[in-house]
Amino acid sequence: MLDAFSRAVVSADASTSTITGDGISKLKGFIAEGNKRLDAVNAIASNASCMVSDAVAGMICENQGLIQAGGNCYPNRRMAACLRDGEIILRYVTYALLAGDASVLDDRCLNGLKETYAALGVPSTSTVRAVQIMKAQAAAHIQDNPSEARAGARLRKMGTPVVQDRCANLVAEASSYFDRVIAALS
Repeated sequence: MLDAFSRAVVSADASTSTITGDGISKLKGFIAEGNKRLDAVNAIASNASCMVSDAVAGMICENQGLIQAGGNCYPNRRMAACLRDGEIILRYVTYALLAGDASVLDDRCLNGLKETYAALGVPSTSTVRAVQIMKAQAAAHIQDNPSEARAGARLRKMGTPVVQDRCANLVAEASSYFDRVIAALS
């Protein structure tokens, strides 16, 4: 797994040069947004269980056949595997967001994911839908704007003052990682 610093050093080392203007500017930007990045990762990580269970529940609401006999979320063993897989996907997206690099997501989560699900007979459309729901939830949590109407007493807000524009880059970056998962499944 490479972070922004490691990637810059490896790239410069490969070309036997030093990190120059543009590379230094990118690293300064990465440092400047460090606290926002940590807040975003913390917001997702502290809500991960709810995000995954809500995404799986939303997927099932849209396709009731998943919980019928023979469905991919029936019996409880398969439902537990579905929740576990959602947690794993969300964990690696969070790692990528923390590092500012998708290599850990690609190498340890997405490599062979579609083939594994196909071999198990898991419909990719349902999995893609769950990932889309997690993507929307992650954006809301990064912006510290989760839905109070749906969460009720379980609502967890970070309480940090967030300006929409200030988090736009992190929302876009997190969304790109979720899009990578969706593309790998499609």
